[in-house]
Amino acid sequence: MINIKNRKEFLLLGDLWSDFKDALATVSNFLWTYPLAIILILGGIFLTFRIKFFQFRFFGHVLHQTVGQIFKKNKQKGSITPFQAFTSALASTAGATNIVGVPVAISLGGPGALFWMWVVALIGMATKYSEILLGVKYREKNEKNVWVGGPQYYIKKALGWKWVSTAFAFLLMIELIPSVMVQSNSIATQTEGAFGWPVEVTGAIMCVAIALVVFGGIQRIAKVTDKMVPGMVLVYLAVCFYVIFANIGEIPSVFALIFQHAFTPVSATGGFAGAAVAQALRWGIARGLYSNEAGLGTASIAHSAAQTDHPSRQALWGIFSVFVDTILICTVSGLVVLVTGAWTEVDGSDASNMINVAIGSEFGDAFGGSFISVFLLFFVITTIGILVFYGEKQAEYLYGLKAAKGMRIVYILAVFVGALGGLQFVWQFLDLLLALVLLANIIPLLFLHKEIAALTDDYVNRVYKKKTSKRNISLFEEEEDAS
Repeated sequence: MINIKNRKEFLLLGDLWSDFKDALATVSNFLWTYPLAIILILGGIFLTFRIKFFQFRFFGHVLHQTVGQIFKKNKQKGSITPFQAFTSALASTAGATNIVGVPVAISLGGPGALFWMWVVALIGMATKYSEILLGVKYREKNEKNVWVGGPQYYIKKALGWKWVSTAFAFLLMIELIPSVMVQSNSIATQTEGAFGWPVEVTGAIMCVAIALVVFGGIQRIAKVTDKMVPGMVLVYLAVCFYVIFANIGEIPSVFALIFQHAFTPVSATGGFAGAAVAQALRWGIARGLYSNEAGLGTASIAHSAAQTDHPSRQALWGIFSVFVDTILICTVSGLVVLVTGAWTEVDGSDASNMINVAIGSEFGDAFGGSFISVFLLFFVITTIGILVFYGEKQAEYLYGLKAAKGMRIVYILAVFVGALGGLQFVWQFLDLLLALVLLANIIPLLFLHKEIAALTDDYVNRVYKKKTSKRNISLFEEEEDAS
């Protein structure tokens, strides 16, 4: 233990911590602005070529096999339905990042950040599709006879990179602690401002609600998300579209701003401090990834529990989820703050309130703040619920089922501590840990491109085109039988 003898030593420690945080921020900004941007974009483009632009060529088929099959019964192998797997994965991405994260990205990177979110989404469809495809192929049953899978399984089983699979699982397990805390704090501060609720009350409510959900396992999580998430998304979109149509005359100039400032700097105006192209790129890509998680591999953890007869069939939901999450939800959030002018009216230091101001411009300030706070509360509860599940699965992979139960308690406690704003120094590591998790997944994913292409071709030729006899067994089924 350090013995602080006098005030001078105390101040010196404070300076050292401040320097460390600055260095950490510098490293994180560098990683997200250049190396990770290059890897995500080029990696997504490479996978897009390997699957022969599958996400664009078969987008109609994707819609038919996802939203078009929601109410059809499925008797394939799996613990939850394909739709439940989709809503569970969507629950971890649709929330604070889509609602308050997009305005923050615009405040830091300008309107052009929205363009780079779209880029990440379009090529990220191939990345997320590939992750889910491999997650389903290499899934296995645990001690409770429940299907489990994810990057840690396909990295180990397909490539034999045990140390990388271990690193991925450990890093993700740790990264989810500050991630849960940030989510919890975002809603606690929102409800305190909107309703005057003490952060302790909000923290306690979330702990109880999340515990009730996660202690029932993936089946209970799926039952909650498949009922809550679709309704929340539809209501949020309806309110945002109303605001956009009320300001429809601003749409042409807003899109001009988005495309112009994706490639040229934007000068300061009103409460906006101005931004360079690098900032638009950095925040657009970072928020795009935060939003849809393409490249992190987390969605494959939820989808590996789904009932399906072919990895590609379930992976179609990955394409659809990126479309819903980023192309749809993030876009309307961005357009709302741009068409109403909230991005220039609200100071950058208060960017998370831009969406409140934008919605309040049409419905009244009281409604704007209350609406966002209520929706964030429900979104964050479902988001944290699935994040806890992701963390449990990493602990289970590393140390077994008992450790998974222990980590569940850790995450629930983190919800309360985060609501209070405690241990904020842990939050400083979030971007860096996220970067390491991404690298531990995306590099192995690219090494498995041949398998991704082969499984996709098998699906197109056998299922989509229906050229082979029903007696023929697919590549996936042959390997399942052999195992």
